[in-house]
Amino acid sequence: MPDPAARDAAEEASAFSHPAVPPDATAAYGEHPDQIVDFHAPRTGDGRAPLVVVLHGGAWRAPYDRLHISPFAGFLARRGFAVASVEYRRGPGLPHQGAAAPVAGRWPETFDDVAAALDALPDLAAAHLPRADPHRTVLTGHSAGGQLALWAAARHVLPAGSPWRLPAPPPLRGVVALAPIGHFDRARELDVCGGAVTQLLGGEAAYEERAAATDPARLLPTGIATALVQGRADLTVPAGVADAFVEAAAKAGETVGLTLLEDVGHFPLIDPAADACAVVAEEIAQLAF
Repeated sequence: MPDPAARDAAEEASAFSHPAVPPDATAAYGEHPDQIVDFHAPRTGDGRAPLVVVLHGGAWRAPYDRLHISPFAGFLARRGFAVASVEYRRGPGLPHQGAAAPVAGRWPETFDDVAAALDALPDLAAAHLPRADPHRTVLTGHSAGGQLALWAAARHVLPAGSPWRLPAPPPLRGVVALAPIGHFDRARELDVCGGAVTQLLGGEAAYEERAAATDPARLLPTGIATALVQGRADLTVPAGVADAFVEAAAKAGETVGLTLLEDVGHFPLIDPAADACAVVAEEIAQLAF
């Protein structure tokens, strides 16, 4: 039986071994350098294609940007999807107060950016990705990006007065969240990504108030078709986090799909060389087509 840590390291190395895939176009949705979207045109077919919006992971921390998920975006484009890969502001680039890793997230900028990007996307895609069909839009995100995808699909159920609240459900075919940090309390119990959830919300004192508007498990039901893909052998975001989100959805009266992949860790879900990545593409296709 392979050593779990060794397997995890090998999976991570494979996912990060691919060269970055350059986009066909890049557009800004704001003035900050991180407020940009990369567009990848579909590589098959000649008609309108479903639009997949990708939100990258990396524990909301600065060292991890959209470049590491560009091979996944290119993979989806080769599968016939139009792809928009969103960049957003993340935590400061240096460790803070003796932390072992850079601080996760910027409050409230991380959420400001995701909301602004999604709001701007129909016009940006029309200009820069003309084959994209906005009526067949699927949100996907990996890890921290999975949390952001689930959150973006729930903006219409945000607390009254939230600056991110939408008056109606977003026009999505659905969400496919990949090993998402979708249940904040459970993630904190498991110390996912070294306290990243607490850092994202600005510290312990602000946690409860801000989690009410950002924790996907507290923003249910959404009425948006939602599927999770999770590796059972994930050491970064353990399967227990996905289980907790699915349980919270069931308690709220909503059914969430959960595909658990045996002997799969965190990174194969976005690794074009891994079988798990094809499973992800199929989950997206089931919602998009």
